[in-house]
Amino acid sequence: MTHLPRLASLIVAAGLAACAPETAKLPSAPVAAGPGIAVTAQAVPLNPDAPGQSAIGAFRYAGGLALSAESTARFHGLSDLVVSEDGALTAISDEGDLIEGRLVFADGRLSGLADVRLAPLPGLDGQPLQNKAQSDAEGLAILPNGDRLVSFERDHRIWLYPADGSPPRPAPTPEADFPANGGLEALGADPQSAPDAYIAGGEDSGQTWTCRVSAGCTAAYLVEKPADYGLVALRRLPQDRTAYLLRAWDPLRGNRIVLTIRGPAGEIARMEMERPLTIDNFEGVDFVPREDGGYRLYLLADDNFQSSQRTLLLAFDWTP
Repeated sequence: MTHLPRLASLIVAAGLAACAPETAKLPSAPVAAGPGIAVTAQAVPLNPDAPGQSAIGAFRYAGGLALSAESTARFHGLSDLVVSEDGALTAISDEGDLIEGRLVFADGRLSGLADVRLAPLPGLDGQPLQNKAQSDAEGLAILPNGDRLVSFERDHRIWLYPADGSPPRPAPTPEADFPANGGLEALGADPQSAPDAYIAGGEDSGQTWTCRVSAGCTAAYLVEKPADYGLVALRRLPQDRTAYLLRAWDPLRGNRIVLTIRGPAGEIARMEMERPLTIDNFEGVDFVPREDGGYRLYLLADDNFQSSQRTLLLAFDWTP
């Protein structure tokens, strides 16, 4: 989602230019995308005002990066991610690109992103998606068989991208009226229910649906949230737990997020972030199991192709 309306984004960027974090300059012209993209990873503290802060409640900071790539004009707008247990990262952008890479660690902490590849998502005809209405990819899920599901807004739909690389096909999509820029932001695989199961969520409404590729979608949990927050990501966890990421923004307080993890008996854990913590337009989340029974949590920020914002990737360790 383009979180800031274009006019508001320009006004805020001008007003806050003096205090905005330094970011890489955008190329003056489009640069070809493809394999071998060099990504610069600058380490960021959890709290610039208190560099010694190492946790937010039960969530211990495990490193964070500001990512940029001067070799392509398209490494921006990253809106969701999936991280595998071996550190492979898959992400999508709200301009219709697929990004793949490998996370790099130093002493167990997140330290870089290597082997990055970027390619346009194809349409049903196998050709790259052509315009914003068609290419605004927001949610990503990977099924156990390797098939990828991508949710789009503006033209609200979910497509299945087969693991064999063949052209996508439509997947069951919730039947609901979504605002043009507030649709199916949240998407996550649900292998506990079935190999082809997934959950989708509406940003503005907070309504979620349980779906199956072989069946359809049924209304499920309604996420309780303040009116100024949107549901931007979700992930299913073992023991019937689900993580929900809510995000808000206004010109006075800036970006704010609330991550809640719920189980059958209610809320299990909560993490809230706002200034002065290192924060931007976070709208992607994923959890990777650890050997000790906990999880490595990743948060991804969409920079909206704005030089006043950053592509942030933060890591936290959490044990239920």
